[in-house]
Amino acid sequence: MSLLQFDWKAYDRHGTLKDGRLSAESEREALQSLKNRHLTPIKLEAVSESAAKRRNAGKKIRSQDILEFTKGLRTLVEARVPLDKALRLLEGITESSAMRAMVAAMRRDVKEGKSLADAMEQRPDTFSRMYINIVRAGEEGGILHQLLPGLTEFLETSAKNRQALVSAMIYPMVLLVTGVLSVVLLLVFVIPQFAIMFEDAGSEIPASAAFLLGLSDAIKSWGWLFVVSVAAVIIWWRWQRSDPDWQLRADRTMLNTPLLGHLLRYRESAVFARTLGALLGAGIPLIRALRVAREVVSNRVLANVLSSVEEDVRGGTALGIAMEKTAAFPNLLHQLVTVGEESGRTAQILIKTADTFDQQVKNQMDKLVSALQPGLILVLGIAVGGITITMLSAVFSMNSVQF
Repeated sequence: MSLLQFDWKAYDRHGTLKDGRLSAESEREALQSLKNRHLTPIKLEAVSESAAKRRNAGKKIRSQDILEFTKGLRTLVEARVPLDKALRLLEGITESSAMRAMVAAMRRDVKEGKSLADAMEQRPDTFSRMYINIVRAGEEGGILHQLLPGLTEFLETSAKNRQALVSAMIYPMVLLVTGVLSVVLLLVFVIPQFAIMFEDAGSEIPASAAFLLGLSDAIKSWGWLFVVSVAAVIIWWRWQRSDPDWQLRADRTMLNTPLLGHLLRYRESAVFARTLGALLGAGIPLIRALRVAREVVSNRVLANVLSSVEEDVRGGTALGIAMEKTAAFPNLLHQLVTVGEESGRTAQILIKTADTFDQQVKNQMDKLVSALQPGLILVLGIAVGGITITMLSAVFSMNSVQF
């Protein structure tokens, strides 16, 4: 039986009016769901399926929504709550309408006899292959309650690293945008006023001031071409990314770029090590874990290298030795993998190695941002100061000639 969508309004125990939307098989079940949440309903109205789809259209499920869903699922599964009931509870507590619709759909699939992993596999844009494989391993072995804590920790660490990277780049980007806008505003609105002054004085304009006046006229007349060019470059870039050969060349170029290549190599190594460690810790066989972990590596060059590593391991070569042969990853990675294989603690060592690489990337980013900020301030200061000094010098020279 398919689930229906209901819009509701109800008072909570404190007399506060609340509203929302929930999924249920019938109006009676919807009323019972509200009562279970200690709400007193005053309105319950069924919503057509087409209206529900229109409401959720364009709303994306964020990584934070997935993290909150995983935390809730972990708590309920550890409490031995049946999966169907756990999904119903999770559907009721999530604030994202798109997430509620997805959880309701998964609950319907589970009630029809599918496993949770199969229900997630039908939504590859939301759940990664690593996520699905860990859930499948937990369901098949009856140890989902043991694997979900590790999966939750993995998602939390990934979210924390992503947030740290974004936070580190906010100030330099704001500084760059502010500086560029300041220079553009000077050229477009301030510099033309000097042109009027020079025309009234009838004196010869110095070459440096003439250059700035010409640049100002060019920006006012043809500045729209710059915007069009940027948009064209973005469209071209996205179109080229669909070409595997071009993407492979671009990824190779980025890996060979000084500093950037080093950061990318360590970041991809951290992602690979953490994913492989989580999969091995979940009891997934090495070959299958390698195949899944390879797909989370975004750089095509390193992903192709991992394909050869997988083939070597399939042929009987130890993982550490197979990775050492490629010379594509940091030496510390294959050395620690070898130690892990010898001690039987490969999963734990991989996760600790990922933490080490993440910290190295963070330290390098901090150093880069620390050097970038004064560099941007210096360059923008020179640009603004140069424009100001050039035009003022021209005005002073004009006054001295008149005198």
